[in-house]
Amino acid sequence: MSIFGTILSKLGMGGNSNDAVVAAAPVAVAPAVAVAVAVQPEAKPVVAASAVAISDVDVVAKLQALTSSHSETLNWKVSIVDLLKLLGLESSLQARKDLAVELACPADKMGDSAQMNMWLHKAVLKKLAENGGNIPASMLD
Repeated sequence: MSIFGTILSKLGMGGNSNDAVVAAAPVAVAPAVAVAVAVQPEAKPVVAASAVAISDVDVVAKLQALTSSHSETLNWKVSIVDLLKLLGLESSLQARKDLAVELACPADKMGDSAQMNMWLHKAVLKKLAENGGNIPASMLD
């Protein structure tokens, strides 16, 4: 599993990207649609629409709950290191570099760990939002 996939999993987001959910939907929907058509032809659009719906996960609430039970004071809202620690993941420079490569960090940011960390924190929050996480817009700027 990828590092970002592990982050998704730790937040109860299944560890799948939107593309994987959408790509898997036709396979899972086809038998249900066939049954719905045989029993009630008008039910077909309802079944197809509900299969691809992605529910929002309140990421901030989940992380705040983890913060309250964590022994360290972690500032996950601004620090990628603290965010990774809060999720129980490796937060070493090498782990962050691996995550940055996975999320396609620009090469000019990779040479400066502070810039990479700032980019990486924003990128992780943005990717969480893209994968069904409810992240406040103020944290995505």
